Amino acid sequence: MLEKKEAQYEKVVLVGLITREQSEEKLTEYMDELEFLAYTAGAEVAQRFTQKVDKPDSKFFVGSGKLNEIREFVEEHEIDTVIFDDELTPSQLKNIEKGIERKIIDRTQLILDIFAQRAQTSYARTQVELAQYEYLLPRLTRMWTHLERQRGGIGMRGPGETEIETDRRIIRDRITLLKEKLKSIDKQMATQRKNRGALVRVALVGYTNVGKSTLMNVLSKSEVFAENKLFATLDTTVRKVVIGNLPFLLTDTVGFIRKLPTQLVESFKSTLDEVREADLLVHVVDISHPSFEDHIDSVNQILAEIDSKDKPTVLVFNKIDNFSYTPKDEDDLTEVKRENISLEEWKRTWMAKSENPTIFISATEKENMDELRKTIYEEVKKIHITRFPYNDFLFEYFEEES
Repeated sequence: MLEKKEAQYEKVVLVGLITREQSEEKLTEYMDELEFLAYTAGAEVAQRFTQKVDKPDSKFFVGSGKLNEIREFVEEHEIDTVIFDDELTPSQLKNIEKGIERKIIDRTQLILDIFAQRAQTSYARTQVELAQYEYLLPRLTRMWTHLERQRGGIGMRGPGETEIETDRRIIRDRITLLKEKLKSIDKQMATQRKNRGALVRVALVGYTNVGKSTLMNVLSKSEVFAENKLFATLDTTVRKVVIGNLPFLLTDTVGFIRKLPTQLVESFKSTLDEVREADLLVHVVDISHPSFEDHIDSVNQILAEIDSKDKPTVLVFNKIDNFSYTPKDEDDLTEVKRENISLEEWKRTWMAKSENPTIFISATEKENMDELRKTIYEEVKKIHITRFPYNDFLFEYFEEES
């Protein structure tokens, strides 16, 4: 009887810098996220390498001494890939590969690779392919020179595997073709949005892996794919939801992330259009994540870039069932779990003092969902009445009846 083989993970090491612009604490957060990205892509992290410098080295990103240290480690431990936390220039990639003789990828390429894995529909695959080609175009010489040694694995999915694309002109022609294809699909999607009628549109937004798809399933009673990995959802999902006899459209969008590649922002324009055209945003936050405040800032920054930051917003702190903390200035280091924090206590925290309506929930445990539904209902009702003033008396009638 054949033994079942375990999943093979690519062995990788991570490299990041402490600089004048990036503190050690901030780097630790980014490296934690980079490790989760690597795990999502199918890698096992063997080691982290960090270095304190004023700014990245223009030739090797890290100093030559650190590069030698990395090379010795990867040779001794048979490491497949070295992943850098920041986007590398084409010359840095070329120089580092010569120095280490291993596959070298950066944070941008890692994210693009995860998107390539996760893309399910033709539309999502087209968006990802365009982003990959735009990233690869200035790096063609380096990529193609080492193609024989680098076939397959993380960072090499998609266009990097076909030798016919080695010519720059063909790549540019392919980019032009993909952009035209996306324009055509964008028009179709814009028409679909118009055909949805005058229903109020609500968009779930937030950092990646905060529970938007799980919340979508609970609110819409549908089955949208949800997984505890980064970028589990790429394709926009729209569902008609009715709360208190008030119908509206609920959209689940792709998660945001710090250092989001500019190629993805551009190629996923239509996905972001769902956010731009929404009447109400439900900003979902994973309160159990130690960097949730940074996540809020990152999402707000991207919303500002797409002119959506000033939309009516409901702030939803999710995963209160996973929240824990260690009290400061106390000898007792026992973690204080969620059962010691009531909803009333949550409502007295600084998080509840936002200018937007704020709700604390657990989507998986369906905790405090009634309050969330009521809040969304009230916000949608405000927008609906503004759009259809003559319906105001109907709401009063139905609410009195109920």
